Amino acid sequence: MHTTVHQCFAATAARTPEAEFLFTESVTAKAYGIAPGAIRWGEAAAEVERLRAAYAEAGYGHGHRVGLLLENRPAFLLHWFALNALGVSVVPINAEMRSAELAYLIGHSEIGLAVTLPERAADLRAAAAQAGIAFETMGPGDAVPAAKTRPPRAAEAIGPDSECALLYTSGTTGRPKGCILGNAYFLRAGEWYAALDGVCGIRRDAERVITPLPLNHMNAMAFSTMVVLVAGGCLVQLDRFHPKTWLASARESRATIVHYLGVMPAMLLAAPESAADKDHAIRWGFGAGVDRKNHAPFESRFGFPLVEAWAMTETGAGACIMANREPRLVGTSCFGRQQDYVELRLVDDEGRDAPADAPGELLVRSAGDDPRRYFFSGYLKDEDATREAWAGGWFHTGDLVRRDAEGNFFFVDRKKNVIRRSGENISAVEVESVLNQHPAVRTSAVAATPDTVRGDEVLACIVVREELDASQRAEIAQSIVAHALAQLAYYKAPGYVAFVDALPLTASQKIQRGQLRELAHGLPGQAHCIDTRAMKKRQA
Repeated sequence: MHTTVHQCFAATAARTPEAEFLFTESVTAKAYGIAPGAIRWGEAAAEVERLRAAYAEAGYGHGHRVGLLLENRPAFLLHWFALNALGVSVVPINAEMRSAELAYLIGHSEIGLAVTLPERAADLRAAAAQAGIAFETMGPGDAVPAAKTRPPRAAEAIGPDSECALLYTSGTTGRPKGCILGNAYFLRAGEWYAALDGVCGIRRDAERVITPLPLNHMNAMAFSTMVVLVAGGCLVQLDRFHPKTWLASARESRATIVHYLGVMPAMLLAAPESAADKDHAIRWGFGAGVDRKNHAPFESRFGFPLVEAWAMTETGAGACIMANREPRLVGTSCFGRQQDYVELRLVDDEGRDAPADAPGELLVRSAGDDPRRYFFSGYLKDEDATREAWAGGWFHTGDLVRRDAEGNFFFVDRKKNVIRRSGENISAVEVESVLNQHPAVRTSAVAATPDTVRGDEVLACIVVREELDASQRAEIAQSIVAHALAQLAYYKAPGYVAFVDALPLTASQKIQRGQLRELAHGLPGQAHCIDTRAMKKRQA
């Protein structure tokens, strides 16, 4: 039985050294300036061993953390596995992050080294200086600089409970939280996936899994990557989702399983129909959030099922629920039924069990003696938040769900104060803290407003320091968004800026989030609400 991610990788590499492990199709190869084609398992294992030896020689070991800002490139996986062999935890860094975000992540995680794209090295070093952290960077092919400290856990054996990765998830009331994820978390994800049945059976050493999802998210790290490590086969990691070329990439790579987010089917359906829409080898898709009205039309047009699932970074596969067995109730937001490895409750605001067909907050835990088995190990440096999340012995997801009389679960809405834009979770408080630094802003509040393509868009209500006339609004709105773009990933910046006289507040002068959400739904299109979506471009 494997106890680390590296052991799992090495075992499959030894068993199938000549098989294809990673396939880079031509669109991704062009975007990254790397060669298209396959890396075989044996080749990958040799490079992982070379990197492992280099990190060991430089003094890295159990308990260290190393940042990875490598986008979705093959180098991310190779460095991850090499570091994991030594008990070093990786901290994936979203390449869209800018100064404020980087300074927080580096300071909070206390990474002393980041493996980065050369063009981002200066940004990382500047952020580390701002955070007061002794810090170095290296390119993916560079010599490894000497570790500045001894491995904190050098005397402890590396095993399933050792920290494997630290993934940051958006906080609902403050800064993003660092989820500590052990080796067991990742191994369970691969084993769970490889054991699926019904619509989603896995053929050992035969599947080719294509995903555009980022490696700094749990889906790509813990599901698509780990099922290939556990069951063999080939991973096709795209740089990102390109709707115009996605199907061609699936054909070129001979993909058999696809990973998706709800926005992707909508974009693919928007393209003109083609006789080649079913010209592929795809057997099924794994994802979440497909629009109910798009679900059946997509399956009919493209000829494969989109299988909805539910999970969180904190739960991993420990509580993953999936509609992999018929009837899937296509077009209803159904994500499956309870399985024997997980216990579930739906509770109302008073903590009482919600009746059938009534929405309630989803609470989950592992079945058996250990309710936290295969879940995250906790939030880094935030024991209070960890205790709160596990209040009463159940993990509180913050998601509103209903269950019908037959035991099917249906996603209703998010209870948490998080904006979900194109699959990215955005903390309103994090965005507000940056907007409030703009010289024209007295105070701000951020909420989601519906977007037909992206699910949610970020809307900022702004109370300015000095009164503006109508001719000044657009200029100030653009200045505020430019300020946000310099500090935050582009998708977090406001797509709308609404100038208001006052924010909805509670008696204790806190933002009344419920009223704000209602307000945000009706603001776009009004004269004092400026559409700034055109400024939100992916930054080089």
